[in-house]
Amino acid sequence: METIIKKIDKMNIDQKTIQEAGEILKKGGLVAFPTETVYGLGANALDEEAARKTYAAKGRPSDNPLIVHICEVDALNRIAVNIPEEVGRLAEKFWPGPLTLILEKSDEVPYGTTGGLDTVAVRMPSDSIARELIRAVGGYVSAPSANTSGRPSPTAAEHVREDLDGKIEMILDGGSVDIGLESTILDMTVTPPMILRPGAITADMMEPVVGHVSIDETLLGRETDKAPKAPGMKYRHYAPKAKLMIVEGNVKEEVLAIRQLCYAAVREGKRVGVIATNETYSYYTNGVVKNIGTRENEKTIARNLYAVLREFDDEEVDEIYSESFALQGIGNAIMNRLEKAAGHLRISAASVVKQQKYRRIIFVSMTDTCRGPMAAEMLRREDLHQEYVIDSRGMVVLFPEPVNQKAEAVMKSAQMTMASHTAVALSEAEMEGDILLLTMDEEQKIKLTEQYGDNGNIYTLKEFTGEETDIPNPYGKPLNVYGECLETLSKLIHKLTEKLNSFTEGGA
Repeated sequence: METIIKKIDKMNIDQKTIQEAGEILKKGGLVAFPTETVYGLGANALDEEAARKTYAAKGRPSDNPLIVHICEVDALNRIAVNIPEEVGRLAEKFWPGPLTLILEKSDEVPYGTTGGLDTVAVRMPSDSIARELIRAVGGYVSAPSANTSGRPSPTAAEHVREDLDGKIEMILDGGSVDIGLESTILDMTVTPPMILRPGAITADMMEPVVGHVSIDETLLGRETDKAPKAPGMKYRHYAPKAKLMIVEGNVKEEVLAIRQLCYAAVREGKRVGVIATNETYSYYTNGVVKNIGTRENEKTIARNLYAVLREFDDEEVDEIYSESFALQGIGNAIMNRLEKAAGHLRISAASVVKQQKYRRIIFVSMTDTCRGPMAAEMLRREDLHQEYVIDSRGMVVLFPEPVNQKAEAVMKSAQMTMASHTAVALSEAEMEGDILLLTMDEEQKIKLTEQYGDNGNIYTLKEFTGEETDIPNPYGKPLNVYGECLETLSKLIHKLTEKLNSFTEGGA
Protein backbone atom coordinates (compact mmCIF):
# COMPACT_ATOMS: atom_id res chain seq x y z
CA MET A 1 0.00 0.00 0.00
CA GLU A 2 1.25 3.48 -0.86
CA THR A 3 0.51 6.04 1.84
CA ILE A 4 -0.52 9.42 0.44
CA ILE A 5 0.74 12.42 2.41
CA LYS A 6 -1.23 15.64 1.94
CA LYS A 7 -0.25 19.01 3.37
CA ILE A 8 -3.18 20.89 4.81
CA ASP A 9 -3.36 24.36 6.36
CA LYS A 10 -5.70 24.67 9.34
CA MET A 11 -6.05 28.40 8.61
CA ASN A 12 -7.14 27.70 5.03
CA ILE A 13 -8.52 24.17 4.87
CA ASP A 14 -8.67 22.58 1.43
CA GLN A 15 -12.14 21.00 1.32
CA LYS A 16 -11.15 18.82 -1.63
CA THR A 17 -8.46 17.17 0.49
CA ILE A 18 -10.92 16.77 3.37
CA GLN A 19 -13.47 15.12 1.08
CA GLU A 20 -10.83 12.79 -0.34
CA ALA A 21 -9.81 11.74 3.19
CA GLY A 22 -13.47 11.40 4.17
CA GLU A 23 -14.16 9.01 1.28
CA ILE A 24 -11.27 6.81 2.39
CA LEU A 25 -12.78 6.57 5.86
CA LYS A 26 -16.28 5.90 4.54
CA LYS A 27 -14.89 2.96 2.56
CA GLY A 28 -13.28 1.47 5.67
CA GLY A 29 -9.76 2.89 5.19
CA LEU A 30 -7.45 4.65 7.60
CA VAL A 31 -6.36 8.31 7.62
CA ALA A 32 -3.96 9.93 10.10
CA PHE A 33 -4.83 13.52 11.00
CA PRO A 34 -3.74 16.21 13.45
CA THR A 35 -5.56 17.07 16.64
CA GLU A 36 -4.59 19.59 19.30
CA THR A 37 -3.17 16.74 21.43
CA VAL A 38 -1.34 14.29 19.12
CA TYR A 39 -1.90 12.91 15.61
CA GLY A 40 -4.78 10.44 15.50
CA LEU A 41 -5.29 7.37 13.31
CA GLY A 42 -8.78 7.88 11.99
CA ALA A 43 -11.31 5.22 11.03
CA ASN A 44 -15.10 5.01 10.80
CA ALA A 45 -16.02 4.56 14.47
CA LEU A 46 -19.22 2.67 13.62
CA ASP A 47 -17.48 0.14 11.35
CA GLU A 48 -16.29 -3.03 13.11
CA GLU A 49 -13.95 -3.95 10.26
CA ALA A 50 -12.38 -0.47 10.32
CA ALA A 51 -11.61 -0.97 14.01
CA ARG A 52 -9.92 -4.27 13.18
CA LYS A 53 -7.76 -2.51 10.57
CA THR A 54 -6.81 0.12 13.15
CA TYR A 55 -5.56 -2.47 15.60
CA ALA A 56 -3.67 -4.28 12.82
CA ALA A 57 -1.97 -1.11 11.52
CA LYS A 58 -0.81 -0.10 15.00
CA GLY A 59 -0.04 -3.57 16.27
CA ARG A 60 -2.36 -2.65 19.12
CA PRO A 61 -4.05 -5.17 21.46
CA SER A 62 -7.72 -5.45 20.54
CA ASP A 63 -8.85 -5.01 24.17
CA ASN A 64 -7.41 -1.47 24.22
CA PRO A 65 -10.40 0.83 23.55
CA LEU A 66 -10.46 3.46 20.79
CA ILE A 67 -11.68 7.01 21.39
CA VAL A 68 -14.60 8.13 19.27
CA HIS A 69 -14.19 11.70 18.02
CA ILE A 70 -17.23 13.85 17.32
CA CYS A 71 -17.73 17.41 16.13
CA GLU A 72 -21.14 18.20 17.63
CA VAL A 73 -22.36 17.65 21.21
CA ASP A 74 -25.68 16.30 19.92
CA ALA A 75 -23.77 13.43 18.32
CA LEU A 76 -23.46 11.89 21.77
CA ASN A 77 -27.11 10.80 21.71
CA ARG A 78 -26.47 8.23 18.97
CA ILE A 79 -23.48 6.51 20.55
CA ALA A 80 -24.12 6.82 24.33
CA VAL A 81 -26.99 6.03 26.70
CA ASN A 82 -27.84 7.05 30.25
CA ILE A 83 -25.76 10.19 29.84
CA PRO A 84 -25.31 11.97 33.20
CA GLU A 85 -26.45 15.56 33.29
CA GLU A 86 -22.94 16.64 34.35
CA VAL A 87 -21.76 15.73 30.84
CA GLY A 88 -23.58 18.75 29.45
CA ARG A 89 -21.74 21.09 31.82
CA LEU A 90 -18.38 19.50 31.04
CA ALA A 91 -19.02 19.71 27.31
CA GLU A 92 -20.01 23.35 27.57
CA LYS A 93 -16.85 24.19 29.51
CA PHE A 94 -14.21 21.96 27.90
CA TRP A 95 -15.44 20.93 24.44
CA PRO A 96 -14.06 21.27 21.92
CA GLY A 97 -10.83 20.42 23.71
CA PRO A 98 -8.56 17.75 25.21
CA LEU A 99 -11.12 15.98 27.40
CA THR A 100 -12.39 12.43 26.77
CA LEU A 101 -15.48 11.16 28.60
CA ILE A 102 -16.25 7.50 29.33
CA LEU A 103 -19.99 6.81 28.92
CA GLU A 104 -22.27 3.81 28.58
CA LYS A 105 -22.29 2.83 24.91
CA SER A 106 -25.31 2.41 22.67
CA ASP A 107 -25.84 -0.54 20.34
CA GLU A 108 -24.68 1.67 17.46
CA VAL A 109 -21.06 1.40 18.61
CA PRO A 110 -19.41 -1.94 17.73
CA TYR A 111 -17.45 -3.79 20.40
CA GLY A 112 -14.45 -3.65 18.10
CA THR A 113 -14.29 0.09 18.74
CA THR A 114 -14.74 -0.19 22.52
CA GLY A 115 -12.32 -3.06 23.05
CA GLY A 116 -15.17 -5.36 24.05
CA LEU A 117 -16.45 -3.03 26.76
CA ASP A 118 -19.97 -1.73 27.34
CA THR A 119 -18.58 1.79 27.60
CA VAL A 120 -17.42 4.20 24.92
CA ALA A 121 -14.73 6.90 25.13
CA VAL A 122 -15.77 10.14 23.41
CA ARG A 123 -14.20 13.53 22.83
CA MET A 124 -14.60 16.57 20.62
CA PRO A 125 -11.24 17.88 19.36
CA SER A 126 -10.64 21.60 18.94
CA ASP A 127 -8.34 21.25 15.92
CA SER A 128 -10.17 22.59 12.89
CA ILE A 129 -8.75 19.98 10.48
CA ALA A 130 -9.90 17.18 12.77
CA ARG A 131 -13.42 18.58 13.06
CA GLU A 132 -13.78 19.10 9.32
CA LEU A 133 -12.70 15.50 8.69
CA ILE A 134 -15.15 14.17 11.29
CA ARG A 135 -17.93 16.16 9.67
CA ALA A 136 -17.02 14.81 6.21
CA VAL A 137 -17.30 11.20 7.44
CA GLY A 138 -20.66 11.64 9.07
CA GLY A 139 -19.76 12.63 12.60
CA TYR A 140 -17.95 9.64 14.17
CA VAL A 141 -14.24 8.91 13.81
CA SER A 142 -12.35 6.53 16.08
CA ALA A 143 -8.78 7.68 16.49
CA PRO A 144 -6.04 6.30 18.72
CA SER A 145 -2.63 7.94 18.42
CA ALA A 146 -1.19 7.40 14.92
CA ASN A 147 1.90 5.44 15.89
CA THR A 148 3.05 1.87 16.28
CA SER A 149 1.61 0.64 19.56
CA GLY A 150 4.00 1.23 22.45
CA ARG A 151 6.09 3.90 20.71
CA PRO A 152 6.06 7.63 21.55
CA SER A 153 2.91 9.27 20.26
CA PRO A 154 3.29 11.37 17.11
CA THR A 155 3.26 15.15 17.42
CA ALA A 156 4.15 15.75 13.76
CA ALA A 157 3.22 14.08 10.47
CA GLU A 158 6.80 12.86 10.02
CA HIS A 159 6.42 10.77 13.18
CA VAL A 160 3.35 9.12 11.65
CA ARG A 161 5.21 8.41 8.43
CA GLU A 162 8.06 6.78 10.36
CA ASP A 163 5.67 4.30 11.99
CA LEU A 164 2.80 3.76 9.57
CA ASP A 165 4.06 4.43 6.05
CA GLY A 166 2.68 1.70 3.80
CA LYS A 167 0.13 0.57 6.43
CA ILE A 168 -2.51 3.29 6.02
CA GLU A 169 -4.05 5.08 3.07
CA MET A 170 -3.40 8.75 3.92
CA ILE A 171 -1.68 11.18 6.28
CA LEU A 172 -3.00 14.73 6.59
CA ASP A 173 0.03 16.87 7.44
CA GLY A 174 -1.19 19.84 9.47
CA GLY A 175 2.13 20.66 11.10
CA SER A 176 3.07 20.24 14.74
CA VAL A 177 0.36 19.82 17.36
CA ASP A 178 -0.32 22.35 20.12
CA ILE A 179 -0.42 20.34 23.37
CA GLY A 180 1.71 17.27 22.71
CA LEU A 181 0.08 14.91 25.24
CA GLU A 182 -3.09 12.86 24.83
CA SER A 183 -6.39 14.06 26.26
CA THR A 184 -7.51 13.72 29.85
CA ILE A 185 -9.85 10.73 30.23
CA LEU A 186 -12.69 11.08 32.75
CA ASP A 187 -14.90 8.10 33.62
CA MET A 188 -18.48 9.35 33.91
CA THR A 189 -19.92 5.88 34.68
CA VAL A 190 -18.77 6.05 38.30
CA THR A 191 -19.51 8.42 41.18
CA PRO A 192 -17.63 10.62 41.69
CA PRO A 193 -16.20 10.88 38.18
CA MET A 194 -12.69 9.40 37.99
CA ILE A 195 -9.65 10.49 35.98
CA LEU A 196 -8.26 7.42 34.22
CA ARG A 197 -5.59 9.27 32.27
CA PRO A 198 -4.26 12.72 33.20
CA GLY A 199 -3.91 15.40 30.55
CA ALA A 200 -4.16 19.13 29.98
CA ILE A 201 -7.60 19.31 31.64
CA THR A 202 -6.88 18.73 35.33
CA ALA A 203 -9.03 17.79 38.32
CA ASP A 204 -8.71 21.34 39.67
CA MET A 205 -10.19 22.64 36.41
CA MET A 206 -13.11 20.18 36.39
CA GLU A 207 -14.18 20.26 40.05
CA PRO A 208 -15.79 23.74 39.88
CA VAL A 209 -17.98 22.32 37.10
CA VAL A 210 -18.95 18.86 38.41
CA GLY A 211 -17.83 18.74 42.05
CA HIS A 212 -15.32 16.27 43.44
CA VAL A 213 -13.27 14.34 40.89
CA SER A 214 -11.32 11.27 41.98
CA ILE A 215 -8.07 10.07 40.43
CA ASP A 216 -7.28 6.45 39.62
CA GLU A 217 -4.63 5.45 42.16
CA THR A 218 -2.96 3.10 39.68
CA LEU A 219 -1.99 5.92 37.29
CA LEU A 220 1.65 5.83 38.38
CA GLY A 221 1.59 2.23 39.56
CA ARG A 222 2.48 -1.07 38.00
CA GLU A 223 0.80 -2.64 35.00
CA THR A 224 -2.45 -4.51 35.65
CA ASP A 225 -4.07 -7.67 34.31
CA LYS A 226 -7.49 -6.03 34.23
CA ALA A 227 -9.11 -5.08 30.93
CA PRO A 228 -8.26 -1.42 30.28
CA LYS A 229 -11.27 0.87 30.53
CA ALA A 230 -9.44 3.64 28.70
CA PRO A 231 -6.56 3.88 26.24
CA GLY A 232 -3.10 3.77 27.78
CA MET A 233 -4.07 2.12 31.06
CA LYS A 234 -2.79 -1.43 30.67
CA TYR A 235 0.10 -1.68 28.25
CA ARG A 236 3.53 -0.12 28.08
CA HIS A 237 3.12 3.05 26.07
CA TYR A 238 5.07 5.96 24.63
CA ALA A 239 8.36 4.06 24.85
CA PRO A 240 11.59 4.91 23.03
CA LYS A 241 13.78 2.06 21.81
CA ALA A 242 16.35 2.67 24.53
CA LYS A 243 15.88 1.80 28.19
CA LEU A 244 14.41 4.86 29.92
CA MET A 245 14.84 5.51 33.65
CA ILE A 246 13.32 8.31 35.74
CA VAL A 247 15.60 9.75 38.41
CA GLU A 248 13.58 11.10 41.33
CA GLY A 249 14.57 13.56 44.06
CA ASN A 250 14.95 17.30 44.37
CA VAL A 251 16.34 18.99 41.27
CA LYS A 252 19.90 19.31 42.62
CA GLU A 253 19.97 15.62 43.60
CA GLU A 254 18.59 14.58 40.23
CA VAL A 255 21.26 16.51 38.32
CA LEU A 256 24.07 15.08 40.46
CA ALA A 257 22.71 11.54 40.21
CA ILE A 258 22.19 11.69 36.45
CA ARG A 259 25.72 13.01 36.00
CA GLN A 260 27.06 10.05 37.99
CA LEU A 261 24.95 7.53 36.09
CA CYS A 262 25.90 8.98 32.70
CA TYR A 263 29.60 9.05 33.56
CA ALA A 264 29.47 5.39 34.59
CA ALA A 265 27.55 4.38 31.47
CA VAL A 266 29.94 6.22 29.15
CA ARG A 267 32.89 4.48 30.83
CA GLU A 268 31.19 1.18 29.93
CA GLY A 269 31.02 2.25 26.29
CA LYS A 270 27.29 3.01 26.28
CA ARG A 271 25.66 5.88 24.45
CA VAL A 272 23.40 7.69 26.88
CA GLY A 273 20.68 10.32 26.63
CA VAL A 274 19.53 12.86 29.21
CA ILE A 275 16.13 14.55 29.42
CA ALA A 276 16.96 17.93 30.96
CA THR A 277 15.18 21.25 31.30
CA ASN A 278 16.07 24.80 30.46
CA GLU A 279 17.10 25.26 34.08
CA THR A 280 19.46 22.24 34.24
CA TYR A 281 20.68 21.69 30.67
CA SER A 282 24.05 23.37 31.14
CA TYR A 283 25.01 21.25 34.17
CA TYR A 284 25.33 17.98 32.26
CA THR A 285 28.74 16.95 30.96
CA ASN A 286 28.20 13.53 29.33
CA GLY A 287 25.77 11.99 26.88
CA VAL A 288 23.24 13.33 24.39
CA VAL A 289 21.44 16.02 26.40
CA LYS A 290 17.99 17.22 25.29
CA ASN A 291 16.38 20.40 26.63
CA ILE A 292 12.71 19.41 26.91
CA GLY A 293 11.39 22.80 28.06
CA THR A 294 11.20 25.00 31.15
CA ARG A 295 9.91 24.10 34.60
CA GLU A 296 8.40 27.57 34.78
CA ASN A 297 5.95 26.55 32.05
CA GLU A 298 5.48 22.77 32.04
CA LYS A 299 3.26 23.01 28.96
CA THR A 300 6.52 23.38 27.01
CA ILE A 301 7.69 20.08 28.51
CA ALA A 302 4.43 18.37 27.56
CA ARG A 303 4.66 19.70 24.00
CA ASN A 304 8.20 18.42 23.49
CA LEU A 305 8.16 15.09 25.37
CA TYR A 306 7.28 12.68 22.57
CA ALA A 307 9.41 14.46 19.98
CA VAL A 308 12.42 14.23 22.31
CA LEU A 309 11.85 10.51 22.90
CA ARG A 310 11.80 9.97 19.14
CA GLU A 311 14.96 12.04 18.70
CA PHE A 312 16.74 9.66 21.07
CA ASP A 313 15.73 6.82 18.75
CA ASP A 314 17.41 8.69 15.89
CA GLU A 315 20.50 9.21 18.08
CA GLU A 316 20.60 5.44 18.75
CA VAL A 317 21.24 5.82 22.47
CA ASP A 318 21.38 2.75 24.72
CA GLU A 319 20.00 4.32 27.88
CA ILE A 320 18.06 7.47 28.75
CA TYR A 321 17.93 9.19 32.14
CA SER A 322 15.14 11.67 32.79
CA GLU A 323 14.58 14.22 35.51
CA SER A 324 11.20 13.97 37.24
CA PHE A 325 8.46 16.60 37.39
CA ALA A 326 5.98 17.88 39.95
CA LEU A 327 2.83 15.81 40.37
CA GLN A 328 0.47 18.73 39.97
CA GLY A 329 -1.33 20.33 37.05
CA ILE A 330 -0.08 19.07 33.70
CA GLY A 331 2.93 17.64 35.56
CA ASN A 332 0.66 14.70 36.47
CA ALA A 333 0.19 13.97 32.77
CA ILE A 334 3.90 14.34 32.01
CA MET A 335 4.88 11.93 34.77
CA ASN A 336 2.14 9.48 33.74
CA ARG A 337 3.57 9.32 30.20
CA LEU A 338 7.15 9.12 31.43
CA GLU A 339 6.24 6.29 33.82
CA LYS A 340 4.60 4.35 30.97
CA ALA A 341 7.55 5.02 28.65
CA ALA A 342 9.99 3.87 31.33
CA GLY A 343 8.01 0.76 32.20
CA HIS A 344 7.92 2.24 35.74
CA LEU A 345 11.72 2.14 36.10
CA ARG A 346 12.61 4.69 38.78
CA ILE A 347 15.93 5.49 40.44
CA SER A 348 16.24 7.29 43.77
CA ALA A 349 18.52 10.27 43.21
CA ALA A 350 19.50 10.36 46.89
CA SER A 351 20.63 6.72 46.85
CA VAL A 352 22.90 7.41 43.87
CA VAL A 353 24.27 10.69 45.21
CA LYS A 354 25.33 9.21 48.54
CA GLN A 355 27.56 6.72 46.72
CA GLN A 356 30.01 9.50 45.80
CA LYS A 357 31.98 11.03 48.68
CA TYR A 358 33.59 13.89 46.75
CA ARG A 359 32.41 15.65 43.61
CA ARG A 360 35.15 18.19 43.18
CA ILE A 361 38.89 18.03 43.79
CA ILE A 362 40.96 21.20 44.23
CA PHE A 363 44.73 21.14 44.35
CA VAL A 364 45.90 24.07 46.48
CA SER A 365 49.33 25.66 46.12
CA MET A 366 50.71 29.08 47.02
CA THR A 367 50.33 30.90 43.68
CA ASP A 368 48.50 28.35 41.46
CA THR A 369 51.16 28.56 38.76
CA CYS A 370 53.16 25.36 39.17
CA ARG A 371 52.53 22.29 41.35
CA GLY A 372 48.76 22.73 41.75
CA PRO A 373 47.88 23.04 38.07
CA MET A 374 50.36 20.27 37.24
CA ALA A 375 48.60 17.88 39.63
CA ALA A 376 45.17 18.89 38.32
CA GLU A 377 46.11 18.26 34.70
CA MET A 378 47.60 14.86 35.56
CA LEU A 379 44.48 13.76 37.43
CA ARG A 380 42.22 14.79 34.55
CA ARG A 381 44.03 12.22 32.40
CA GLU A 382 43.50 9.33 34.83
CA ASP A 383 40.81 6.66 34.46
CA LEU A 384 38.52 7.68 37.31
CA HIS A 385 35.51 5.51 38.15
CA GLN A 386 33.44 8.52 39.17
CA GLU A 387 33.14 11.99 37.67
CA TYR A 388 34.96 14.81 39.43
CA VAL A 389 35.35 18.50 38.69
CA ILE A 390 39.12 18.92 38.94
CA ASP A 391 40.63 22.36 39.58
CA SER A 392 43.61 24.08 41.12
CA ARG A 393 43.63 27.20 43.26
CA GLY A 394 46.19 29.53 44.86
CA MET A 395 46.38 30.90 48.39
CA VAL A 396 48.01 34.15 47.25
CA VAL A 397 46.91 35.22 43.76
CA LEU A 398 47.14 38.91 42.93
CA PHE A 399 46.23 38.65 39.24
CA PRO A 400 45.40 35.88 36.70
CA GLU A 401 48.99 34.84 36.05
CA PRO A 402 49.85 32.10 33.51
CA VAL A 403 51.69 28.95 34.58
CA ASN A 404 55.42 28.88 35.22
CA GLN A 405 57.24 28.37 31.90
CA LYS A 406 59.53 25.66 33.25
CA ALA A 407 56.53 23.78 34.68
CA GLU A 408 54.87 23.94 31.26
CA ALA A 409 58.07 22.72 29.60
CA VAL A 410 58.30 19.54 31.72
CA MET A 411 54.57 18.91 31.29
CA LYS A 412 54.97 19.11 27.52
CA SER A 413 57.80 16.58 27.72
CA ALA A 414 55.18 14.23 29.22
CA GLN A 415 52.67 15.03 26.43
CA MET A 416 50.58 17.30 28.64
CA THR A 417 49.95 21.05 28.62
CA MET A 418 48.69 23.79 30.91
CA ALA A 419 48.75 26.48 28.24
CA SER A 420 45.15 27.58 28.89
CA HIS A 421 45.54 27.81 32.66
CA THR A 422 45.62 31.09 34.59
CA ALA A 423 45.94 31.38 38.36
CA VAL A 424 42.75 31.64 40.44
CA ALA A 425 42.52 32.43 44.14
CA LEU A 426 40.84 29.96 46.52
CA SER A 427 37.54 31.25 47.92
CA GLU A 428 35.55 30.39 51.04
CA ALA A 429 32.74 29.02 48.84
CA GLU A 430 35.13 26.24 47.78
CA MET A 431 35.33 24.76 51.29
CA GLU A 432 32.08 22.73 51.07
CA GLY A 433 31.98 19.17 52.37
CA ASP A 434 31.85 17.39 49.00
CA ILE A 435 34.98 19.24 47.80
CA LEU A 436 38.33 17.58 48.53
CA LEU A 437 41.16 20.08 49.03
CA LEU A 438 44.68 18.73 48.58
CA THR A 439 47.61 20.99 49.46
CA MET A 440 51.16 20.58 48.24
CA ASP A 441 52.69 20.71 51.74
CA GLU A 442 51.88 20.73 55.45
CA GLU A 443 52.38 24.47 55.86
CA GLN A 444 49.68 25.22 53.29
CA LYS A 445 47.27 22.81 55.02
CA ILE A 446 47.85 24.49 58.37
CA LYS A 447 47.19 27.94 56.92
CA LEU A 448 43.95 26.73 55.29
CA THR A 449 42.61 25.15 58.46
CA GLU A 450 43.52 28.25 60.48
CA GLN A 451 41.72 30.51 57.99
CA TYR A 452 38.66 28.40 57.17
CA GLY A 453 38.49 25.74 59.90
CA ASP A 454 38.79 21.99 59.43
CA ASN A 455 35.63 20.23 58.24
CA GLY A 456 37.46 17.03 57.41
CA ASN A 457 38.11 17.65 53.73
CA ILE A 458 41.57 19.32 53.82
CA TYR A 459 44.63 17.11 53.40
CA THR A 460 48.11 17.29 52.01
CA LEU A 461 48.37 15.24 48.83
CA LYS A 462 50.89 12.87 50.36
CA GLU A 463 48.77 12.48 53.52
CA PHE A 464 45.61 11.61 51.58
CA THR A 465 47.44 9.04 49.44
CA GLY A 466 49.27 7.53 52.40
CA GLU A 467 52.71 8.32 51.00
CA GLU A 468 55.76 9.73 52.76
CA THR A 469 57.43 11.51 49.84
CA ASP A 470 57.44 15.33 49.96
CA ILE A 471 56.63 17.18 46.75
CA PRO A 472 59.68 19.26 45.74
CA ASN A 473 59.05 22.99 45.38
CA PRO A 474 60.94 23.80 42.17
CA TYR A 475 60.27 27.55 42.16
CA GLY A 476 63.46 29.45 41.20
CA LYS A 477 65.42 26.24 40.68
CA PRO A 478 66.90 24.51 37.60
CA LEU A 479 64.74 22.65 35.10
CA ASN A 480 65.80 19.25 36.43
CA VAL A 481 64.10 20.05 39.78
CA TYR A 482 60.86 20.67 37.87
CA GLY A 483 61.37 17.24 36.35
CA GLU A 484 61.78 15.72 39.82
CA CYS A 485 58.56 17.48 40.89
CA LEU A 486 56.80 15.98 37.86
CA GLU A 487 57.97 12.47 38.76
CA THR A 488 56.85 12.80 42.38
CA LEU A 489 53.48 14.23 41.41
CA SER A 490 53.00 11.47 38.86
CA LYS A 491 53.43 8.77 41.53
CA LEU A 492 51.14 10.58 43.97
CA ILE A 493 48.44 11.12 41.34
CA HIS A 494 48.45 7.40 40.50
CA LYS A 495 48.03 6.67 44.21
CA LEU A 496 45.27 9.28 44.42
CA THR A 497 43.46 7.64 41.52
CA GLU A 498 43.60 4.27 43.28
CA LYS A 499 42.25 5.85 46.48
CA LEU A 500 39.40 7.64 44.72
CA ASN A 501 38.46 4.54 42.73
CA SER A 502 38.43 2.48 45.92
CA PHE A 503 35.43 4.51 47.08
CA THR A 504 33.32 2.80 44.41
CA GLU A 505 34.46 -0.60 45.69
CA GLY A 506 33.54 -0.05 49.31
CA GLY A 507 36.74 1.72 50.37
CA ALA A 508 36.67 4.20 53.24
